[in-house]
Amino acid sequence: MTVLVFDSGIGGLTVLREARVLMANRNFVYVADDAAFPYGDWEEGALCERMVRLFGELIARWKPEICVIACNTASTIGISALREAYPDQEFVGTVPAIKPAAERTSSGLVSVLATPGTVKRQYTRDLIEQYASKCHVTLVGSTKLAALAEAYMRGGFTDEEAVKQEIMPCFVGDGIRRTDIVVLACTHYPFLVNRMRKMAPWPVDWIDTSEAIARRASDLLQAKAGHETGDFQQGEDIAYFTSGQQSSETVQLLAGFGLKPA
Repeated sequence: MTVLVFDSGIGGLTVLREARVLMANRNFVYVADDAAFPYGDWEEGALCERMVRLFGELIARWKPEICVIACNTASTIGISALREAYPDQEFVGTVPAIKPAAERTSSGLVSVLATPGTVKRQYTRDLIEQYASKCHVTLVGSTKLAALAEAYMRGGFTDEEAVKQEIMPCFVGDGIRRTDIVVLACTHYPFLVNRMRKMAPWPVDWIDTSEAIARRASDLLQAKAGHETGDFQQGEDIAYFTSGQQSSETVQLLAGFGLKPA
């Protein structure tokens, strides 16, 4: 029984980490569409077509119980088309945690730190209108953070000043109130959250949705299984990169997550 976790790069490993805790009796396939990274640079229609075509191959190859789209941009652009193209396949998407941010803020000033693709989606604005209409929500589209996170996880180093420049627009104040919550609306960003805390001008609550995404997938599988015990045959967890290329640093990183190259 296989769970497929999908992202444009290695950001989805934050979701995989949580999923393996909640679904320890499943096998995992991690797919990174690194040949198309970063997704934020793609035109919407072309990316949607690529995802539908790619998932046809992935589903045929691994026959997953459920596919977890561990990427905000991929989810907002492609998950409806994927569900239409593969109606028998279960998909779980990723959305910005705007609702919990609106529920938890004290100042009413919330920032959403995302890729430009997620920021410009109407879906994101609809979430704000539905759940955070009483808050002042600042949308910040970062062009560099995902790549900085990729470099950090592979090489162990990041330019802290570059991180600071990317997060500074999140911090808003009007003299009385100031931002108290930043939503990390890209699965890459939790890898850099300690650097973000260090470079932030004041403390905020950084909301990471990785555990919530994994829990949603786990709940769906449990409901699907009903009264079954989940005593499945355990195999190796693997990682597949669409470029067909993985550096020694990436292989080492994947090994740290218990993954072997496909």
